[in-house]
Amino acid sequence: MTDLPALDTSRLGPRPGSRVAVVGGCGSIGRGYVAACLAGGARIAAIDLPASHAQNPVPAGVEAIALDATDEQAVGLAFERLDRAWRGLDVFVHLAGITHVPPKPLEEIESAVWDEVMGINLRSAYLTARAAMGLLRKAGGGAIVLTSSGLALNVEKGLGVYSVTKAGIIGLTKVLAKEGAPDIRANAIAPGAVETAFMSGGTGRGGADGKRGWWHDHLGTRGIDITKTIPMGRLAVVDDVVGPMLFLSGDASRYMSGQVLHMNGGRLTP
Repeated sequence: MTDLPALDTSRLGPRPGSRVAVVGGCGSIGRGYVAACLAGGARIAAIDLPASHAQNPVPAGVEAIALDATDEQAVGLAFERLDRAWRGLDVFVHLAGITHVPPKPLEEIESAVWDEVMGINLRSAYLTARAAMGLLRKAGGGAIVLTSSGLALNVEKGLGVYSVTKAGIIGLTKVLAKEGAPDIRANAIAPGAVETAFMSGGTGRGGADGKRGWWHDHLGTRGIDITKTIPMGRLAVVDDVVGPMLFLSGDASRYMSGQVLHMNGGRLTP
């Protein structure tokens, strides 16, 4: 029988002293997750675009790494820097993502827009997860948390490219889970609509929490009140997503890998 340490059921999230790298750590959800891990005694590196770091500087004690995560060479250098500082990694999280604005049918999407969304949402996840794998192995194993979306399964008109990338994240999660086992676990979160800067363009693109933007306009022109389609009657807030992320990145989920956790107020029940 496998000899495992007793599970501490009193806490979520990484153990104190864990080394945690968060791509998209300056975004709305990233900031919430970073703060929670920091409060739990983890060591954090927040990896994000220079503009995102400028808009939302990281808290004291957090390693700030400014990076375009679609740049293969820059990703390699960033993780080499982490390896020199930490000699391994316990948790890797990828939160970076955009969609095209304004939403439009797939047949009207320019190839440059397709490439941009694919690059930020899927290529950056591949590049950074690939770089993280070696550091996780050096630590003897660890957890990967990627970010999909309810739109990967419940596709909406006009958001096709985003849906394709988030379906790709589910596939990438399953590959990493199979290839990382038994020491590296990989799971994904799949939020529904969350009240964050993403709804007004994203943290790195001038978006801000509470600011109206493309999402509200997209629904408003179609006369849709999305809260009426959600059994719980509201959009998600950051903490609704951070809780499941902490679960997936800590020992409480130690026998879970290759899974997708949906958080959408009951709107999608796959």
